[in-house]
This record gives sequence, C-alpha cells and structure tokens, in this order.
Amino acid sequence: MVDNNLGAVAQLLVASLDPRQNKQAELALRQEEKKSGFSLQLLQITASASYPYNTRLASALCFKNFVKRNWTDEDGNYKLQQEEVATIKRELISLMISVPTGIQSQLGEAISVIADSDFWKRWDTLVDDLVSRLQPTNPSANIGVLQVAHSIFKRWRPLFRSDELYEEIIHVLDRFGNPFLTLFEGLDTYLEENKLNKESLMQGFTQFNLMVKLLFDLSCHDLPPMFEERISGLSTILLKYLTYNNQLLVTDDDSEAGQLEFARAGIFEVLTLYVQKYIDDFKPYVGDFVGSSWNFLTTIGQETKYDILVSRALQFLTSVAGMPEHALVFQAEGTLNQIIEKVILPNVSLRESDEELFEDEPIEFIRRDLEGSDSDTRRRAATDFLRKLAEKFEEPVTKVVLQYTEHYLAESAKDPASNWKAKDTATYLFSAIAAKGVATASHGVTATNPLISITEYFQKHLAADLVGGDGVHPILKVDAIKYLYVFRSIITKEQWQEVLQLLVNHLGSSNYVVYSYAAIAVERVLYLTDSQGQAIIAPSTITPLAKDLLEHIFSLIQKDSSPQKVQENEFLMRCAMRVLIVIKEGVVPYTDVVLQHLINITQIISGNPSNPRFYYFHFEALGAFIRFAAPASPDRLEQALYPPFAGILQGDVQEFIPYIFQLFAALLEANPSGTLPNYYQNLVAPILMPVMWDSKGSTPALVRLLSSIISRGSQYIMESQQVEPILGIFQKLLSSKTNESYGFDLLESVIANFPPAALEQYFVSIMEVILMRLQNAKTESLTLRFVRFYHFISANEEKGYSADFIIQTVDKVQPDLFTMIYLNMILPETQKLARPLDRKTAVLSFTKTLANSEAFANRYKKGWGFTCEALLKLLELPPVPTSKDDIIVEHDVEDMAFGVGFTALNTVRPQTRDPWPETGADLKAWVGQYLKEADKRHGGRIAQFAQERLGDEAKVVLSSYIA
Repeated sequence: MVDNNLGAVAQLLVASLDPRQNKQAELALRQEEKKSGFSLQLLQITASASYPYNTRLASALCFKNFVKRNWTDEDGNYKLQQEEVATIKRELISLMISVPTGIQSQLGEAISVIADSDFWKRWDTLVDDLVSRLQPTNPSANIGVLQVAHSIFKRWRPLFRSDELYEEIIHVLDRFGNPFLTLFEGLDTYLEENKLNKESLMQGFTQFNLMVKLLFDLSCHDLPPMFEERISGLSTILLKYLTYNNQLLVTDDDSEAGQLEFARAGIFEVLTLYVQKYIDDFKPYVGDFVGSSWNFLTTIGQETKYDILVSRALQFLTSVAGMPEHALVFQAEGTLNQIIEKVILPNVSLRESDEELFEDEPIEFIRRDLEGSDSDTRRRAATDFLRKLAEKFEEPVTKVVLQYTEHYLAESAKDPASNWKAKDTATYLFSAIAAKGVATASHGVTATNPLISITEYFQKHLAADLVGGDGVHPILKVDAIKYLYVFRSIITKEQWQEVLQLLVNHLGSSNYVVYSYAAIAVERVLYLTDSQGQAIIAPSTITPLAKDLLEHIFSLIQKDSSPQKVQENEFLMRCAMRVLIVIKEGVVPYTDVVLQHLINITQIISGNPSNPRFYYFHFEALGAFIRFAAPASPDRLEQALYPPFAGILQGDVQEFIPYIFQLFAALLEANPSGTLPNYYQNLVAPILMPVMWDSKGSTPALVRLLSSIISRGSQYIMESQQVEPILGIFQKLLSSKTNESYGFDLLESVIANFPPAALEQYFVSIMEVILMRLQNAKTESLTLRFVRFYHFISANEEKGYSADFIIQTVDKVQPDLFTMIYLNMILPETQKLARPLDRKTAVLSFTKTLANSEAFANRYKKGWGFTCEALLKLLELPPVPTSKDDIIVEHDVEDMAFGVGFTALNTVRPQTRDPWPETGADLKAWVGQYLKEADKRHGGRIAQFAQERLGDEAKVVLSSYIA
C-alpha cells in the first residue's frame, strides 16, 4: 500500500534533526502520533532504502519513543488498536535484521520496551521467530537476532527470583537453549575457516561477543540443564578464545579496545559468574582458567586498550581467591610475593595515560578515581584482588605489602622531586590493605586492618604533602586528601579539627584535581556525625568561614562561563550545597551575595542542561538557601527568584521543571501568613492546563506547588472561579495508580483551605469519584488514603465538617452505603495507619464522633460501641504493619537514576504541620477531657452510652481516661 502521508511525516522527521526547527517539528510529530497507524508509517520510512540514512534513523528513534509512551497504560492495557499491535509484532524482527547497525539498535530498544510489557505471555511466538532466523554460517544475519535476544534476556540479570520469572526463563530455554549451543559450536568452526579473512572474522567475533553476553543472560539465575550437559564443550570453547590471538583483530590504536579484548572480557565475566554460582559443576575446569589468566596477566602490556580486560581478569581471580579450596593456591609467601610483584604492582602503579588524564581531563580522572566509579580500572580491580587475599591471609599479605610499601617510600625519600611516583604507589598499596569491608558513600571506610595504624601513616608520610607548597607534585597532594577522605570515619574528631583548615586551604589550589578533591573531602566531613549524631565539624566552626568559602566555590564553578563548563564539576556544587545545609540561618547576613550567584548559575545552565548530578546538587543548594534565608526576607526572595524560575517554565526546560515547581512551593511555604503575590497569581491558570499534568515526572511537584498556592491564595482562586478546574485535576490524578495518593494530597489541601460553602455543591461528586475508584481498582494504599481522608474530614469539626456530614454525603450517593464502608473499611483499616499525624487525626475523628455525632447516638447504636473500641485500640496498640504490595522506597542521592521521572529535593521536603496543636502531647488525656466535657454538654449521655454499648474491658479503659 502507498501512504500519501508518508512524505509529510518524513519531512517532519528531517526537520526534527535541524536545531532551528526541531521544537516545532517535535510538536507537529506529537500531533501526528494521535492518528491511528502512525507507528506503521514510521516503520515504513525506517524500512525504505529510498530515504536517506539520517531520516530512517530519526524515524526509528521516533518509533522507539512512540512505543515507550504509547504501548500500554499503567495497568498494562494496550493504548493502540489491536491490529496495529499485531502488525508491529509481526514485522518488527525481520525489519530490524534488515536495516543498518545504527538503526538496528534503536529498533532493538523498541523491541525491549514491547517485551517488557508483553513477553512472554502476550508474545509467545517471539522466541520461535528469533530461532527460525538463525543461520549457522551467516553472522551478519545472526547479529541482529542475537541483539534482540540479548536486549530481552538481559532484563533478568538484576531481578529477584520469582515463579513468574522462572516460568519465563524456562519458556525461553525450551526453545532457545539447544539452538543457541549448536550455533555457538558452529561459530567456532566458522571462525577457524575464516581466520585469514578479516571482514568475516570481524563479523564472526561480533556474533561471538553477543553469544558470550547471552551465555551470561541465560545462566544468570540458574545453570540451564543443556549447559550443564555440555559444560565440558563450553569450557573448551571459552578457554580457547581466552588465549586466542589473530593479528587481523589487533587494533592499531593503543587506547581503543577491539573485538578480541571485548570477547575475552566477556568470557571473564561469565567465568566469574560460574565460579560464584555454579562451582560444583564448574570445579574441574577452574584450574585451567586460573593458569591461563595468570599467564595472561603477567605478560599483557600496559596499554589502556587492555584495561577492561585486565580488570575483568582480576575480578575473576578475586572470586577464585574467595573460595577456600582455590584460595590455598595463593597462600605461600613466595607465591604472594610473585602475585604482588607481577600482578598487583604493575596494575596499581600510575601509568603515563593516568598522568595524561590528570592533566588533560581532570574531571574524568576524578570520576574514575572516586569510590565505585572506577570499577573497570586496573587499579580498582587489583585493589579488590589484594583485599580479597588480605581477607583470607591477613598476616602474610600485610607483611609482604608493608615490605613493598617501605621499599617505595625509601625510593621516594632518595629524591622526592623525581621519585614522587614511588610514594604514590606506596600510599596506594598501604590504603588498599588498610581498609576492610566495603567503603560506604556516607562514611567511607569504617573497618581497618588491626595490624597497621591509619593515623601514624598519615602523620609520618602524608601530612607534610598537605603543608608543602609548589614543591610537592599535585598527585601527591591528591593522595593525601584522598587518604583523609577514604578514612574519614577512622580519623578522630580532634584530628579533624587540626586538618580541616588544611583542606579548606587546598580549595585555593590552582590545580583542578587538587581543589576538586578538597571540595569532595570538605563536603563529606561536614556530612559526618559521631555515634551520638553530633556533627564531627561543629557548624560554629564553619559559619565564620562560610561567606569566603561559598564565594570561592561559586567563583571556581563560574570560572569558565559556558553552560557545559559551569556544570562540569558536580563536586564543587555539592560542597556549596553542604555548606548551606550546615550553616542554616547563618546564611542570612549575606543573602544577597549567595542569591546572586545561585541565580546566575541557574540562568547559565538552563541554556543547556548537560550534567544531571550537577543540577540536582544546584537545586538542592537553592532549596537549602530558600529554606533558611526566605523566612527572614520572604518578599525579597520571592521577587528575585520569580524571573529566573518563570523563565525556565516559559523556555520549557524539561529537566528543570520538577525542581522549579518544588522550589516555588518552598518559597510560598516560607511565608505561610502572606497573601498570594501578583506574579504567583499569574501562575495559577497555566498550572491548571491539562497538558501540564501529562508529564509523570512533574506531578508530585505540581501537586505540592498547587497546594501551597491554594493555602495562600484561596480567596483569589475562588474569585477567579478556579475551584472546579482544581477538582478536575483531582479526578484525573485519582484515576491512575501512580498518582492517586497525590490526588488525595490535593483534595485535602482544597478542603483545608476553602470554606465549606465554596465546596458544598461538589461533595457528592467527589465521593462518587472516590467510591467508584475503590470499587474498580482497590489496592491497600488506596484504601488507606481513603481512610485517612475520612478521618481528616470527620476531625475538622471547627470547619463545619463531621462524621454526620460524611454520612449524609455518602447516603446521597447510595442509601445505606455508609454502613458497609464503615464496617468493612474505616474500622478495620484505621489500625494500619502508620504515620503519627494520621493516627492522631483518626483519634480526633473517632473521639468527636463519639462525643458529637447524632447518627451514631441514634441510628448506629452498635456502631458507637465499635467506634469506641477502635479508638481505644488506636491509643493502646502499635500500628498494624501494611503488606508491602505498593510501598515506595526512598533512595539515597548517590544511587538515584537521575533524569527519569521525579527527583524529590531533600532540602525542601514538605514539613508536616499539625493542624491540631491544641491537643497537647498527651492524647489520652485530651480524649478523656474532651469526652468528659461532651458528657456534661449532652446531659450525661456519653457515660450512659458507655454503660449500655461497651464490653467490660472497654468500660474500664475508657473510664480510666475520663477519670
């Protein structure tokens, strides 16, 4: 079929590649996307060789993004027509195999997205389809198929075992396992036959690399039975290619790893997995692999192209050293000497390439060198191997390493200026065996080798480098700072008081790595607390230095004013953030200076956001500044920050928008008694536009901003007739599982801030919407939010709400529905409320119901007794744990996946405010007093109900409160 619209879509795709018109083209494509069959048009363009490569690539990219957004809704239902879904699944694999490599990877990602929701139950033909396309002697055809397979099966690697996962793995192995092994064995023959043909060899090795990755995927949870049966043959192939060499595969560039290096690195990864998980089956073959790794590590060159390979080989030996029966191979002192001399030392010594990196790409040097980010460097892998050996044989390893350390320190002492590298190696070796266990992001190393002294080494060998001037090589200064950073928890409070000033002085260094490391160390020590939770460095130590310190850090950040350069160094920004968090209100005297820097940086980087870590710390710094400086001069900050923040919203800087909403909210919350300034009034209408609520990442922040606007501008909102659109947003949020709790947050802020008269006409509809959602999509978290909402209204008697108000509303939805809801939901689920404020609200709600409700006095007589029992349970028993079906875990800043979805700013987390401070700290006493007064007011009816409607035990507890 010929599609007349194809040309138009292709033109838009071309325009989307042109920076001058890409925004408009993107918008136009989003319009096209709403028409049915759009995805198939994209596939036609991608498939057609009559379009230029770039157009086809743009089309594949557009298809991938389209699938991400439009394949299924959050409940897993298709958003496209059934026919379109079927056609895509039918055509996609053969299309992917037929297109050029760059386009292949985009389509491969699209297949992964589809597989995420559909594989395997709704796409049970996929594996057979893949297997049918494998050809024993045609790598170029196989590469596409294997790429798809890898993109789907690699999803298993991080998953925890579950019946569903195992069912999927068995489904795959039944169809794919044996054909895969046959293909693997056949590939060995193909590589032999083509060893003199460079092009075929390269293709064959590309296939080989994919097959090794798949070997890992397919074995990552259990050893497949067919692999177990043929493990001897598999080991033979792996061993052969671990030591394979062919000049045709050698790259000319010393820094560029080629197919051969990748193949070996992949093999080592599989070996490490097999040693760690399947040693019983794999034991007979381990010795050969250890031998060949050993030869390989003692003969391989220092070129950087071998780095990944060396580090994987060392990781393999590390896992072998962790196994009692194999570790013994390494135990003899002679062997340990050999290991350290021939394997550890060459890989921990600084190479020329490291020095070049230090000079030419300092930020890259720091990222690789810092904890964990250098997991594929030789230094890191050699250290891990050495530590594993020290764990097994602490005394002999420590003894041998200290001999080498002394030797290198002596070398360095002979001629410190020329032999500085020897000292670097000594410090590296010493640190490697000094630390035990895993260093944490918050506290660094927390356990050390009892045979050595951390502080003695610092005082004898490193302190002088921190004090020394230009005569000391900058890498040695970095070594000394890094040593303090790594062992920060081991160094005492008193020692920190002495060295802090030295670190602060190094922020003034002219060397990029030195001042960055100083910032890293200062930031972490300011974060550190002792066992009593007291800061290691008292805020009073930093506050007098803070103005100069911040000025200096901000000037380093803005040294080069291009957006890329300003946001290159997240470590500096993180240090500025930490100083602001530590000095708290101490920032007030120089509000203007700090404000100017923060605004300036915001404006520069919003032109081109490129480093998510940097701008995350930047917005946390802004958050800390707003939190501590705004209460003192709210108007000043509101006026100064509105233009840059509004500029980001107008410029549609997607990466920043969720942060800006949170900061706007924090600004408003800093002055709760103020009215809503004009410029914020202008925000209301744009925020209420439905399109604003389409982006998942912005929703939590938008709800918060809208809530803070409502609390200061309810009068303005009513006058502008914007109550109804706000309730429309509540309804939209409630309709999705991801956002239902935000829907309730918004609703509670509406009820807390608008007078009941303004909402009266909507209450029945609100209740209908909630009850309908509960009927169709009830989850524990939704039920609990409803229960919390019930108590929130029932407790708000001074606003004119009550239990009786809810009863009347619910009965308008359906007569006598309230009884069911109260007995089946409110009473049993209230005990699961966990947050103290939610439990307090429920106590107030139940107490006021017992004291004041006419419905419970006359219509629900048994209900009065049940309510009283539920109240006593709340006051006497701890909360019932909820089942974990939908609890969301908070993440540490360090391991967050930035840039996807919503990132909460910790410095401006919403503060919980108690709407009922008048109850005082002793809730039981308040309940007793409240019921006593109500009893008087109602002529003794509470006491009478208690006598008639309660069991003996409940009577005793209740009377103890009232007495």
